[in-house]
Amino acid sequence: MTLLSLRELQAELGGKQVLDGISFDVAAGEFVGLIGPNGAGKSTLLRAALGLIPSRGSIMLSGRDGRTLSARQRALFVSYLPQEREIAWSMTVEQLIWLGRTPHRAAFRPVCAQDRVAVEAAVCAMGVEEFRSRPANALSGGEKARILVARALAQDAPLLLADEPTAGLDPAHQIALMRTFAELARKGHAVVACLHDLGLAARWCTRLVMMAGGQVVADGEPRSVLSPELLRKVYQVETFCAEHGGGPIVQPYDLASGE
Repeated sequence: MTLLSLRELQAELGGKQVLDGISFDVAAGEFVGLIGPNGAGKSTLLRAALGLIPSRGSIMLSGRDGRTLSARQRALFVSYLPQEREIAWSMTVEQLIWLGRTPHRAAFRPVCAQDRVAVEAAVCAMGVEEFRSRPANALSGGEKARILVARALAQDAPLLLADEPTAGLDPAHQIALMRTFAELARKGHAVVACLHDLGLAARWCTRLVMMAGGQVVADGEPRSVLSPELLRKVYQVETFCAEHGGGPIVQPYDLASGE
């Protein structure tokens, strides 16, 4: 099943063309890494797909026109993890994670077993049991990142869009998060994540979409997209590529010669 379909998506910011004819589909079961240099349009793409900024072109969410959906309807189809990690609300970690269940609950509807299961699963997935009763806005940056991911997981939407979800996490928590996203995909959800760490993208994503200058320049399985030649052209870096433990290893190590 196709959970996200974009056709000729275009967007401008401050009068500048940022997205220029983006077209691709994301199916259930895929973990798609959205990669590319700074300014490529990755974050803008996620925001445009969610209707958070004006755009032109077709946006379909689970077969429905994304522009015709109400905010609540959209939240039943897709959850969103933005770059920003600020938490201004004075509430506990657990209360914040429970906000992820809001789209599923009509006004004044009591909490049901499905809500509790979704919240507990999100808490356990992100390993935040030990500070579930602490004030959410008093945590470290990495802890905030983890509970905001937990809120998105509790939403239990078929599609998750995440903008630099590993930023601020230590290596162990980065890998744990990528494992969680990969497991979501295996269970029939889909994840699209903007990633700057090419090593994580190579190791965990089932597919990579590389952007540059507001356009898609490569789309395919990680080994084909993360070739030294393409990385040299798009990122202007030299890259070490190898295989280990049945998966690819990709590590930029220097600027490309002549740059």
